[in-house]
Amino acid sequence: MPERAQPSEEALAAHARPATKADAAVLAELVNMAGDGLPLHLWTQMADGGDPWEVGRQRARRETGSFSYRNAIVLERGKVLACLIGYPIVPAPPDPDTPAIFAPMNELEALATGSWYVNVLATVPEARRQGFGTRLLAMADTIAEATGCNGTSLIVSDANRAARGLYERGGYREAARRPIVREGWDTPGQDWVLMVKPRQDTLE
Repeated sequence: MPERAQPSEEALAAHARPATKADAAVLAELVNMAGDGLPLHLWTQMADGGDPWEVGRQRARRETGSFSYRNAIVLERGKVLACLIGYPIVPAPPDPDTPAIFAPMNELEALATGSWYVNVLATVPEARRQGFGTRLLAMADTIAEATGCNGTSLIVSDANRAARGLYERGGYREAARRPIVREGWDTPGQDWVLMVKPRQDTLE
């Protein structure tokens, strides 16, 4: 296994806190970065001619739902520089009304039931390569253990090599794939890749 990178002093010095509704704008930006533009693509459809970014901000301010400030932790140093959004994956029946573009991701999530799901991990461009992602992944491990989850999981595009390298260095391994459904979304990726990291005590 490659040696795991350590967060830089800058990343370690950043203040970690739960997100608030006031973070909605930066959360929308970070979620779109992590999603390679897919969130904005969907928000544009939902905006019906209005401001798609406002749709994203409204969703970030929700009290419920996967993309909610309540599921987010941010790292800040003067301003928000990175965020982690996640939650436990619990068993749930398939929703027949799920848009086709989400179906492959939902199938992969179902394969990781019982894990703590890293839904979003993102850093603003000027703070990248400083270890913020590594620190947030370590926080995800801690949350997973504290909440009794059997490990952590995430889904990434096969085209996002930088992110996949970060996850592999963090101990994640590919578990399954599903073809990406585009529906007008422009992406170089071909597959969604489920990556999982079991709890350490389950490996001993």
